[in-house]
Amino acid sequence: MASAGGEVSRILLTASGGPFFGMTREALEGVTREQALKHPSWSMGAKITVDSATLMNKGFEVIEAMWLFGVPLDKIEVIVHRESIIHSMVEYEDGTVMAQLGCPDMKTPIRLALTWPHRGKAEGRLDFDKLAGLSLAKPDSKTFGCLTLCREAASRGGTLPAALNGANETAVGAFLAGSLPFLGIEGVCRTVLEQTVSKEAALDNILAADRAARDLANEVIGTWSQQ
Repeated sequence: MASAGGEVSRILLTASGGPFFGMTREALEGVTREQALKHPSWSMGAKITVDSATLMNKGFEVIEAMWLFGVPLDKIEVIVHRESIIHSMVEYEDGTVMAQLGCPDMKTPIRLALTWPHRGKAEGRLDFDKLAGLSLAKPDSKTFGCLTLCREAASRGGTLPAALNGANETAVGAFLAGSLPFLGIEGVCRTVLEQTVSKEAALDNILAADRAARDLANEVIGTWSQQ
């Protein structure tokens, strides 16, 4: 991937870490819907807020970046940034890094998407004098395994990303409805991914993979609720 600044060596996507950053898997076993919906930085809908708590949203962003920018999977990294000020970074082959910074407000990217190439006035601006520091940390992919599942789906390719998305939407819906524990989201998605055979990413195959993944996810959720 090249740009006016030269060859890109890697893309770094920042993640807030969600409301459960720093917690162990044992502690995550008992978290509630209400806790999952208390995002530390962003005000978003319920489904995407849960995705942020599992880090599934960032895994899907890795897949999106891979396809949108034609960047190999091994050149896309995720880094936890609790303040949600740095939204993404691009590192060039000469070691310099270009970062996109802004207030954590979803209205900003939505407005830009609707008015591109024009930019509307911001309701809030960064006050660098009040920024005590910006933290960066490696994500805990062992505790938050959804990030690893997304990389696996991207690596195997074909219809697997679509299957993972369908399984995740079904599992998150069950969690929000109270019929699946928080860690069950990852468990359901892992089972679906393990039992899905990837096919060529043609439209009919993608739609079929989505339907099959949702059906299988519901079956797994049903057995989970009986435990």
